[in-house]
Amino acid sequence: MEVIMRWFDSLNSTDPETLKYIKAELKRQRDGLEMIPSENFTSMAVMQAMGSILTNKYSEGYPKRRYYGGNQIIDEIETTAIERAKKLFGVPYANVQPYSGSPANLAVYFATCNPGDVVMGLALTDGGHLTHGSEMSMTGNAGHIYKSVQYHVDKSGTVDFEELKSLVAENKPKLIWVGFTAYPREFPFEAFSKIADSSGAYLVADISHISGLVVGGAHKSPVPYVHIITTTTHKTLRGPRGAMIMVTEKGLQKDPDLGKKIDKTIIPGMQGGPHNHTTAAIAVALLEASKPEFKEYANQIVRNAKTLAESLKRNGMKLVTDGTDTHLLLIDLTQFGTGTGIFVQEALDVSGITTNKNTIPGEPSSPFYPSGIRLGTPALTTRGMKEAEMEVIGKLIAQVAYAVKGYKLPEDKAARQEYLKKFRSEIEKNDELAQVREQVLALCSRFPLYPELEI
Repeated sequence: MEVIMRWFDSLNSTDPETLKYIKAELKRQRDGLEMIPSENFTSMAVMQAMGSILTNKYSEGYPKRRYYGGNQIIDEIETTAIERAKKLFGVPYANVQPYSGSPANLAVYFATCNPGDVVMGLALTDGGHLTHGSEMSMTGNAGHIYKSVQYHVDKSGTVDFEELKSLVAENKPKLIWVGFTAYPREFPFEAFSKIADSSGAYLVADISHISGLVVGGAHKSPVPYVHIITTTTHKTLRGPRGAMIMVTEKGLQKDPDLGKKIDKTIIPGMQGGPHNHTTAAIAVALLEASKPEFKEYANQIVRNAKTLAESLKRNGMKLVTDGTDTHLLLIDLTQFGTGTGIFVQEALDVSGITTNKNTIPGEPSSPFYPSGIRLGTPALTTRGMKEAEMEVIGKLIAQVAYAVKGYKLPEDKAARQEYLKKFRSEIEKNDELAQVREQVLALCSRFPLYPELEI
């Protein structure tokens, strides 16, 4: 604690303006319900590693194979992180250097595909990720590198495997992604594996959202079914903002040089020096995730999400797939009109509940003004909240949604910004939202966040 406070003292004397913003953000996180499913709170130990002197060192290359001198200690740190990742996930190869999830996914493309190859991933509006071949991403057709073919979900909100089989047979993809950012059900790795194996495609599992659930035993592992795994480290894994790429035994059987190809793609292909402070923080997070208490944490995340889903439904909310198997829920707001996600998201913000607007399957509006809200339970579970709190939170979210149900997105696009400006002014003065805010503050006070840090 003394080291942390000396750090704050130094920052205060050097740049009090920046410290002011850090303190304000700490207060915002403490006083609100952080429910974006891709966000979490790290431990103090992870933050200490992130804020360490390791940020001072350049370490281009890999352990024992660096371009710069003075990396003896860094080699030990990175090797520790690699070995912990391999043991925790049960894989023979891991690279812990990707700066974040999108570069990790790009590295997989460059290591396995050639320009013009067909790649496949879930459509963005159906819950997929930009880097899984979305038209708006460099990985999609707009990037002029690969030919991207997107698959979709069916009317139930789950993967349409009949369409997927047909698309694979017709297009013969080189690479298929299984992984989502807004899909509430368990990832069907085995079903994907059979389709990929029948076509000879690489199958890559992007488990960025669920990696903590996987190692905690709260979600099926992709390891027996896929060739490559990518994951960020800051979601359910509860580590720093970084990423990893792993190759399974099945992947090495398909290509014994696959790990080497990925290494070369990361450095010197795509990145320069790794962020050693992040590598150390990843090592800390992996150690924490290997403890028995992390398994309980991962399973509590899922219990909380299921309880929250039932509470939302009892209070009049409609959910995509009618529930969840994981940490994530997707609210379908079309009962209030199309494109209403922005109104509910901002009303929840004013109420102290942080979520994000999101498309729903068959989105009737657009990604800019979608008709859904995406939310999850990892950060709430980290604070120690359980089923009783989820019951209350579900009721509060529904209350906020109904409080702004009268707002409709103008069809005239030119009128939208003025309408939103008026809406934002009105919700700041809304008495019902203010009452919800007081309830949120009272709830948060029972589950203090980072009590070691003084504002």
